[in-house]
Amino acid sequence: QVQLVESGGGLVQAGTSLRLSCAASGRTFRVYAMGWFRQAPGKEREFVAAITWSGGTGYYADSVKGRFTISRDNAKNTLYLQMNSLKPEDAAVYYCAATGSRGLVLLASAYGYWGQGTQVTVSS
Repeated sequence: QVQLVESGGGLVQAGTSLRLSCAASGRTFRVYAMGWFRQAPGKEREFVAAITWSGGTGYYADSVKGRFTISRDNAKNTLYLQMNSLKPEDAAVYYCAATGSRGLVLLASAYGYWGQGTQVTVSS
């Protein structure tokens, strides 16, 4: 079992930055591949970014590529999402997730552990 708690969301203006964090506890964090997903009102949850268990490889949705960076610090049991050049369409509840797989995992259904989410609001 692993427990995940997101933080760092808030209200920002378009063009600015935010860094989300996801603190993990429970079983050894470093064995899990991780991902970020988001869900806007009235929309389905969508993939944002994923990272391997080692942190060596990341993968991004086209909508955030070049603006967002996923990273992890296994010594601190923490996953990050650096979000730059935010757009109003980035507004959503952002969730971190963990899976027992070690490679990149893009499907939400493959993740067994989820945080409670953190709200990101972007004003134009």
